[in-house]
Order: sequence, then C-alpha cells, then structure tokens
Amino acid sequence: MKYTSIYWAVMTPFVRKIMIKKYGRKTAGEYVKKAKPIYREMLEQSDDIGAKNPMASNIYMAFVFMAIWRAANGAVTPDDMREITRELLGMELIRRLMGGMDVNKEKDMNKLKNMLHKNAKWIEEHHEYRDKSWDFNFDETPNVNGVSYHFTRCPLCNYARVHGYMEILPVMCEMDFLTAKLYHARLYREHTLADGGDMCDYLFVGDQE
Repeated sequence: MKYTSIYWAVMTPFVRKIMIKKYGRKTAGEYVKKAKPIYREMLEQSDDIGAKNPMASNIYMAFVFMAIWRAANGAVTPDDMREITRELLGMELIRRLMGGMDVNKEKDMNKLKNMLHKNAKWIEEHHEYRDKSWDFNFDETPNVNGVSYHFTRCPLCNYARVHGYMEILPVMCEMDFLTAKLYHARLYREHTLADGGDMCDYLFVGDQE
C-alpha cells in the first residue's frame, strides 16, 4: 500500500492519550515511537488495494493499532487494545467525526446502503485491485429492514495470517460493532474470517428495531 502519514498523525495523539493512563507518559510515548517505522513497513508489505480505494481507510486505520501492539512486544495485550479501541471510539470528538448518521431514519439507512454500494462499485471498476480487495456480496432480501452483505476476501486477514498478527486481528473485527453504534445501528454477525469462518457477514439494522 502507498504510505501516507495522515491516519497516523490524526489517530496516534488520541491513542497515546488513552495509553498514558495505563502505561504512563514515557512508556506510552516509547510504544508509539517504536510503532511508527513498523506502521510504514506494514504498509509496504501489504497488498496494494489502491490508495484511492474507499475501503483503504480500513487498512490505514487498523494498522495503527496493530503496529502499536507489535511495538509493545506483549506488554499491550489484545484485551488491552480492545479497551483502547472502545475508549477511542467513545470519545466525543471521534463520535462527531465518524458519526453523523442515524440509520433508524430511512434517509440515513439509504445513505449507508448507497455508500456501501459505491464502495463495491469502485472495486469492481478497478480490475487491477479487485482480487486483492474486499469482495462485496449483498443480500437484497426484501424483508430485511437494514443492509446485509458479506465478504469472502479480506486483505487485513490475509496480511495478518502471513505476518503474524492473527492474535490482534479479532480486535480489529470487533471495531465494526463500535462503528455501528456511531450510526445508531446494531450489527448482527455470525462469522468472521479471523475466527476461521468462510466469510465476514454483516447485518446492520437501526438500534430501535
């Protein structure tokens, strides 16, 4: 993947602030400092799915957490990182930046659907990245009052298997549930590739359903 510093620059101050409470300012700073070259290396090693791919942000963001976890060399456990991600996505500023939709409203549910279909269309139209990116498979069942789809291919999972990040990968998958809350949604899921399933499935419905 093409290296960009924007996700690192935006996210790490928030992550470091959370980590200081548990590890102290010096140790938290050391972990983040050690993680920066790891983050760059991870992007260089990762399959290129296209920097302009609307799904690329998933890699850029997840690698921030994964690199810090690796830099800590066991001192930050997956459960620790799980708490860090929960606190991060619970911050008011982050909620404002990443939220803004209430899928209990029909117009916002349609907005979410359109965004997902737009992401899928970009991947389908860029053949050079299609076999390495996520593959959208939508369930258009009429009686589903929400949006349902699944992936059978995930570049994050592929990278984690090859480079030894499977221990931390489920924490990244669980962030989907945290993101759903920002949309006033519930996510129902039965399978993930990270847990050995043959797909990652998603069913988003409004949290008032």
